[in-house]
Parts: sequence; C-alpha cells; structure tokens
Amino acid sequence: MSARVLMLQGTGSSVGKSTLVAGLARAFTRRGLKVLPFKPQNMSNNAAVTASGGEIGRAQALQARACGVPPHVDMNPVLLKPQGETGAQLVVQGRKQETVAARSYQDRKTLLMPAVLDSFYRLAAQADLVLVEGAGSASEVNLRPRDIANMGFAQAVQAPVVLVGDIDRGGVIASLVGTQVVLAPEDAATIKGFIVNRMRGDISLFEDGMAFVAQSTGWAPLGLVPHLAAIRHLPAEDAADLLELVRSGRKTTQPVAPLAGNAPVAVPARLRVVVPLLPLIANFDDFDPLRTEPGVELIAVQCGEPLPECDLIILPGSKNTLSDLSVLQERGWADALAAHRAQGGHILGICGGYQMLGQSLADPHGIEGPPATVAGLGLLAVETVLSPDKYLVEKTGIVAGTQACVSGYEMHIGRTAGPDCAHPLLELDGQPEGAVAADGHIYGTYLHGVFGSRAARMALLERVGGRAFAPGGFWYQAGQAVQLPDHHDALVEQALDTLADHLEQFADLDAILALACEPKERLSA
Repeated sequence: MSARVLMLQGTGSSVGKSTLVAGLARAFTRRGLKVLPFKPQNMSNNAAVTASGGEIGRAQALQARACGVPPHVDMNPVLLKPQGETGAQLVVQGRKQETVAARSYQDRKTLLMPAVLDSFYRLAAQADLVLVEGAGSASEVNLRPRDIANMGFAQAVQAPVVLVGDIDRGGVIASLVGTQVVLAPEDAATIKGFIVNRMRGDISLFEDGMAFVAQSTGWAPLGLVPHLAAIRHLPAEDAADLLELVRSGRKTTQPVAPLAGNAPVAVPARLRVVVPLLPLIANFDDFDPLRTEPGVELIAVQCGEPLPECDLIILPGSKNTLSDLSVLQERGWADALAAHRAQGGHILGICGGYQMLGQSLADPHGIEGPPATVAGLGLLAVETVLSPDKYLVEKTGIVAGTQACVSGYEMHIGRTAGPDCAHPLLELDGQPEGAVAADGHIYGTYLHGVFGSRAARMALLERVGGRAFAPGGFWYQAGQAVQLPDHHDALVEQALDTLADHLEQFADLDAILALACEPKERLSA
C-alpha cells in the first residue's frame, strides 16, 4: 500500500480540526499529492449530499473540495445527526440506518468499526495521503474502550497523530500537556507533534509556551497558527460557530455603496434578514452567502430572544421539524411570525422550515416521535406527510419566472402538497418546486443552497425590496471597487487558498508531511 496516513485530533471540540484538515488538504494537493479526507465518526446536522445520493458531514465535503475531488460517502462512514429527545439518526456509509439513543449507541460503536475500516482502506487505495480528522477530544478516556473516532481508530490503522489545541479559548498549555497525562501510554505514544491554533496578537509572546509544551511532552512543535479572518467564508460545522460568525460579521462589516460608472453613489438601506436559531437547526450553511452580501444584514436570533423588526425571516432546515415547530410555538416566535406577515413582512422556509409554514404536519410512522398530526403555522396552503424514505438528490434549475440559475440539494423526509404549490418558487430539473402564497410574501422550498448563485440571491431578495442589487455588480468598500463573484463557491475557493498559504507560513508543513506513514495492512477477513 503506497498511501500514507496522518490524523489530527483535538484537545476538545471546536478547536479548529476541520479547518486545519481542509487547509492542509489544499496545501498538500497544491504540492502535487493526491489527498483524500476521512473522518471515522462525525456528529453534525450540517450535512452534504454526494453524487451517489448519500450524505456525509459538511466538513468532509469542504475537505473534499480542498482536495479537488467530489465528496464520497467513504470520507465520513459514520454520521450521527442529533434528533432531540429521540436520540440521533445514525447514517452509515451515506445511508440512514435508524434512530439510536446515546447509551445504546455506545454499545453499538464497536460493531461499526468494520464499516469504518472498509471506507478508510478504500480511500487509502486511491490516495497518496489520507488526512484523518478525529472527533471531539482525544482525552475522553471514559469513551476509549469502544472508541472508533480518535485513539481507537488511530491504533487500528497505526496512524500517527498531531494534537491540536485552541489558544483563543484559554488554557491551551494545560489542555495539551494534560491530554498526555490522562491517556494510556500506548495512546499517548501515537501523538508525534502538536499545533496551537487561533493565536491572536504577537505570536512571539507564546514562543516560550510552545517550548514548554514540547519539553513537557516530547512532541514536536509543528505550528503556532494565528487566527485567520478569511475562514469566515468556510461553512460552519455547528450552530454555535454560525452564531459567532454572524455576530463577528455584524461587528466588522464596513459601509458599502454600489458604483454608478466610476463614482460611488448613496448607500441604499440594507435588507435586514433574521434567522431564528432553532434547537435542531440543520444545513445552516444555506445562509453563508447572505453573510457576505453587502446589501444584507443577517441577524441570527437565539432561542428566548425576541425576533427583531426586519424585511425577511428565514425559517431554516431542522433535524426534527415537529420538535422545532413546538419550540417556535412555545417561545412566542409563531405569534411573531404571524405579526410579521400581518405587517407586510416576508417569510421564507427552507426544508423543515418550509414544512412548518404549512397547515399541518403528519408523522404517521412515528419518525420524529410518537405518531401524530399537528397544526403548522398556517402561513402557506400546503400540508406535509413525513415518510420513512429519505430524499437525497442534487438539483439544478432557475428561480421561477426568471432566468436566474440555482443549484443545490434536497435532503428531507416527507412530501409537501397543496394549493400554494401551484405557484412554485423554483423550477428544478424542469419541474416546479416549492410554494408561494397568494400574497407573494410567504414562500418555501426544499432546496438547500438556494442562495449560492448571486443571480438567484438577487432574484429572491428583490421579492423583499432589494431592488438596488445588481447581479455581478460592483461595490465600493473602504476605497476599493469590489466585484462579488457569480457564485458563493468562489469565495470558498479563495478562502481555502488563503488558508493553505497561511499554513505554509505558520506551520511546518514539511515536518507534518514527514510524520505521515503507511497505515497498518488490513488483515484478510
């Protein structure tokens, strides 16, 4: 076997493992290596659809993009999608299996290791280098006996490990050195080096800290990586990251104005777009293009906060539509949505949010809880029936009534029908999709990625009053004329290149690559 393997594990969740793997993948790919990403087990409701009709974590789809290859189900063979009180939906090699409770899943994990190894070795047979991302914290020794995500996997394939710590959250020295202390000696021995991530300010101030960790652990210091603003264009992996990205974006956004010829003109009022962060929000990278749109102020609202006045409210996708609908009603957001419509406001529902806008939701098979039929928000004349089969497909088309192209994917259970479907929001693969209310203020779609194309984004925002926008138009910002790309994907590509450049400067990529080794040869069954 010619492939080499290297694994990044973290001192905790959200220390930047996913982003670092993406950046390393792009950097090593640019060096001419065939790199493939792999994460044995992921827990996220932000998922992506593969060409084969499977699903994997959004982070692995981003890492595949960094490698210049299409996402594949083998890149994330076990995906857990939290589903509230009913546990989590278990997806194995891209296919939904069942809903499992946390404790029963711990007992099942060892049974999943063969599938994990099958996927890994298939990737290894196609690559020069497999970059593996661990899950959560490497030091969760209470989970070690059945572990398939961190040291359990590293030992199974004999992968060398680089440990990542986040200095921005504080306590990084203790978290790195403490990880070695709590691990079993054979697991600690797999760790060969460490990276300190998200340094702010003068990096020379932590040189002694790097030396202390290296001396205390015997691990190689492989990089002190400063915080990089450009990663805000990369998809967030969980809702907490989304909230932070939106809030940081609101703080740093500079005034902009569209250009008329070469002269800047008056800045139009920005559209205010509100997204309620439902407890089980899913596929929230739908909103990334809106975060970067100069004419939009995107406001993420946490549970318990009132919905502010705005032009458009977007109900996002949900891993458990019935549960999140109940939260909308209990927190008073349902009344706020009705008032918003009564005042002439606009509401868009995406996937689960689309289902909530209808007259009713039926779950006859008990997929999201006990079998039940509940009243929806009553803002669209449609009804939804949930079904056991999951619909996973990539689609392309246009915004209905325009020539604005859209592309994305559908990922949902259930079918929606009713009078308002006679007025579709989109046309996908030549078929009508979604629904628009008679007054034109309420609309829904199953398409994730509907805002990705700037032409489609402008066509949809024009419904809400965004007439000052022009697809592909120039904007005047901080003394410079800026042209936004035709598709948000271009910003993601730029961010990946910037991240790779950043790691070339602040991490020892030669030393990191030298740590990678051939995995243990798999024994025949």
